[in-house]
Amino acid sequence: MPIVIDNTLNQIRTTAASGGSRAERAKRLAELVRKLGDYRWVGVYDVGAESVSILAWSGPGAPEYPTFAISQGLTGAAIREKRAVVSGDVRNDPRYLPTFGSTLSEMIVPVLAPGQDRVIGTVDVESERANAFGPRDEQMIEQCAQAALPLWLLG
Repeated sequence: MPIVIDNTLNQIRTTAASGGSRAERAKRLAELVRKLGDYRWVGVYDVGAESVSILAWSGPGAPEYPTFAISQGLTGAAIREKRAVVSGDVRNDPRYLPTFGSTLSEMIVPVLAPGQDRVIGTVDVESERANAFGPRDEQMIEQCAQAALPLWLLG
């Protein structure tokens, strides 16, 4: 698996920093992340001063809430804590903001601006299985989010 993740991280870095529309680059990033695991849906989000907005996704359809307050959901928790938030069973997590009826596990990884204590984006990974994400998944998605940093810095 290390070769696969290394190749994917290189593809993410190249895609994030390449030309083309930001939406197209974000879509490609979501697709690359989704292929790394048994992930049903992956979303790439912008984090503004007051709201979080979808840039692109890979999976079956748009999220229920394409824009929402930065204080809402597991995303809000990841923004506040400035670290990955994993919910093994969203049915038992009061922080969960329902997006898809079939989601059982969700992981939100924040993207921090370099040298700043500010979240500028997130990568949202969802699964139809409970307890789908382990430490390896979390570490892998954190590496992907870091590799995707140019998407937020270069615009």
